[in-house]
Amino acid sequence: METEDSVRALNEESQTIWDTNAAFWDDYMGDAGNDFHRELVAPSAERLMALQPGETVLEIACGAGLFARQMAQAGAQVVATDFSAVFLQRAQERAKACAGRIEFRQIDATDAVQLLSLGERRFDAAVSNMALMDMPAIEPLLSALSRLLKPGGRFVFTIMHPCFNNNGCIRVVEESDAGGEFTLLHSVKISKYLSVEAAKGIGIRGQPVPQYYFHRPLHLLFAACFRAGFVLDGLEEPGFHGVSRDRRSVSPVNFREIPMVLAARLRLL
Repeated sequence: METEDSVRALNEESQTIWDTNAAFWDDYMGDAGNDFHRELVAPSAERLMALQPGETVLEIACGAGLFARQMAQAGAQVVATDFSAVFLQRAQERAKACAGRIEFRQIDATDAVQLLSLGERRFDAAVSNMALMDMPAIEPLLSALSRLLKPGGRFVFTIMHPCFNNNGCIRVVEESDAGGEFTLLHSVKISKYLSVEAAKGIGIRGQPVPQYYFHRPLHLLFAACFRAGFVLDGLEEPGFHGVSRDRRSVSPVNFREIPMVLAARLRLL
């Protein structure tokens, strides 16, 4: 079982890793984001958020502020947080056109005290895109959100789908000859799912250093949400619809029957 000290040490190392990777990630994602963001993450998060103009929204782990800018352009007032100073500097540089609509704060999402300093019952909604699996502990965040959100407030998150994207999954491409016609089958081989352990991996090929992933099976992920007073009232499992230029590659785009992302909306009781 992880102790408070071990979680703190993992989080500190993770912060150093993200400071190292931040510039590379921002340059790669640019103003529009990659395929994952444009086709899977942003559309699902936008649908589940159902933002109304004038709402005040908290973003957890905003990175370089891509989704924060999109929410601000949709009329929301955004408080965007991240624990990486490098990411926040990049985010502020890219958000000049959204001046007055986004407030950036350096906040560690594993520290409930820091989170609560943002103001209790201040937010209509909160969102965290592709970040919960990067956190060694999510209980402090969920506990804080139950106090940061207004009554009935909603929390939307997107993560790599834990059933099909973890350190026990292998992407497979198989070729068969059926009467002279060659076909390709893309599948995922899963050898491990229930084990909860930290592992390092690559989010974007070429990034300076591997990052941590903290796998949580669905029953543990949602149990933590329910204990914090949330109910689940929206769920999406988006997958790619197009085809990559190289059908033989293990690019996620080729795995059209496998949802690469899990998107959920939680609401306070």
